[in-house]
Amino acid sequence: MSELDKINSIFNAKIDNVKNKEELQNIKTEFFGKNGQISQQFKYLGSLDSDKRKKFASDLNKIKSDLSNQIEQKFFEIENLEINEKLKNEKVDVTLPVRPYQQGKIHPVSQVIDEISSIFSEIGFSVAEGPDVETEYNNFTALNTPEDHPARDMHDTFYLQKDKKLLLRTHTSPVQIRAMLNGKPPFKIIVPGRTYRCDSDQTHAPMFHQLEGLHIDKDITMGHLKGCLYYFIKEFFEVKNVKMRFRPSHFPFTEPSAEVDIGYRIENGKIVIGEGEKWLEILGCGMVHPNVLKNANVNPKKYQGFAFGMGIDRLAMLKYGINDLRAFFETDYRWLSHFGFDPLDVPTNYRGLSK
Repeated sequence: MSELDKINSIFNAKIDNVKNKEELQNIKTEFFGKNGQISQQFKYLGSLDSDKRKKFASDLNKIKSDLSNQIEQKFFEIENLEINEKLKNEKVDVTLPVRPYQQGKIHPVSQVIDEISSIFSEIGFSVAEGPDVETEYNNFTALNTPEDHPARDMHDTFYLQKDKKLLLRTHTSPVQIRAMLNGKPPFKIIVPGRTYRCDSDQTHAPMFHQLEGLHIDKDITMGHLKGCLYYFIKEFFEVKNVKMRFRPSHFPFTEPSAEVDIGYRIENGKIVIGEGEKWLEILGCGMVHPNVLKNANVNPKKYQGFAFGMGIDRLAMLKYGINDLRAFFETDYRWLSHFGFDPLDVPTNYRGLSK
């Protein structure tokens, strides 16, 4: 019996004996929490051979969807039983005023992270994590960022020590270094997480969310990078075709480097992604610089690969029509009630919760 079959068997045995919502929530945490059995399997993807990874990812997503649907169905069953029990044992005074009721919402950032992770898992990427407090070496030096680079200045970076050896990471790229130093190629990971820079306006915040992608193997080319990003953009924005272009750029950790633009048009005051004569910059990418591979103890004569980085908050703004980044972090329940996503008691689709 495979590991996924075991998880499925354990889940079925437990959910059959659930009698109330508290027990159901415990099962949901056990299997879908940060350290849950399903979540751990997504992290296991990175250790598989590339030929096995795609099938495993497909099977894992299917089990994730099946178990989510069972939890949802069980929730409705328990709720109906509770309502029927109350109707039997209670007399309702219809003259009483309605009791106030509020239900929490899933934050757009959490929703988008889940959507992105599911899309990339389908093409063999696993999810990696790293600390918010980083060393200067992992954040800058190992990523081929010279000491006189503007990004190292105090006005951009939150340093935690006078000697600048510790800092709040300015991007999730340091996890690239950690992953390569702690493992052996090939690597195929995405890294969603919080990042920090000294900036604040309508489209920037001191704390924001980024997603880093890394694929290192033999004979990886810009063609693989373009195909990967084309698939992601098409799936994320739910369009059949995407008008996309690579524009030359410069990043210290990639060579060659490019900005990726996607076509769009304005229709009835709204942005329509994927077509049109206008261009929108959406992410940066490139082939990993040989110096970065050397710094991470990977032989650049034998291995090469690509990396890309994108702003999760900005993707959420584009997809769900949010026009001010600062609202993400203002803890205004009215805003979250409008832009948030319904939790367990709303039917789910194959990539997270529907709006």
